[in-house]
Amino acid sequence: MKIIITENAGSFDREAALFITRQAIKKPDSTFAIATGNTTRNMYILTAELYKELNVDYSLCKTTNLDEYVGIPEEDEKSCRYRIDELLLKKINIKPENTYVPSGMVKPLEKELEHFKKKIEEFGGIDLMILSIGENGHIAFNEPGTPFDSGFRIAPISESTRDAKAGFFGGRDKVPDFGITMGIRDIMMSREILLVAKGRSKARVIQGILNGPITLDLPASILRLHPALTILVDRDAAPA
Repeated sequence: MKIIITENAGSFDREAALFITRQAIKKPDSTFAIATGNTTRNMYILTAELYKELNVDYSLCKTTNLDEYVGIPEEDEKSCRYRIDELLLKKINIKPENTYVPSGMVKPLEKELEHFKKKIEEFGGIDLMILSIGENGHIAFNEPGTPFDSGFRIAPISESTRDAKAGFFGGRDKVPDFGITMGIRDIMMSREILLVAKGRSKARVIQGILNGPITLDLPASILRLHPALTILVDRDAAPA
């Protein structure tokens, strides 16, 4: 496990963008798994800028998102598909057919779960997982109490996560009840993981990952057992 601490949010975003860029240069046919959210927004913008500055080639790369909200169409600006397209994928030379975000609109949803799993197999597995974390320790939609051997599934969104997302959705009652997600087992099968966290609100959970017990109460605590984990935090999120 490696820990990188940056002095501020700006240097955090640039370090994360450089991490992604180095992976694309090192392995031009890399498969990335991508988290979306406030933590990752600016780092993807900078990744797109580095693509132009350094003439990085993403034409052989593949991407998959970790999750998507159930009941939110992909053209909705709140969907994970819309956000990652606008922040990154439309700004680099990746082929559209090499990008995948699970759909929360397919019925039955179990059919999309099978497609999700097969798509990652088709992509050859995950080379770099870019993983953000919730204040309660959730990773993707794997909330506290999720078994460590969980696989692809439809997961309920916890009350605390609904509170955290209320502003983004324009009200707590507008936050979807469920998400389609990779399980913790799927995340742990990635060849390398970059866990990103910034801000004082994430300091407690980072401290728990590093020094607390490995417990279902803190889903991200299992990451400590991954053989190729890098934790990137700004000074505010860094452990004391």
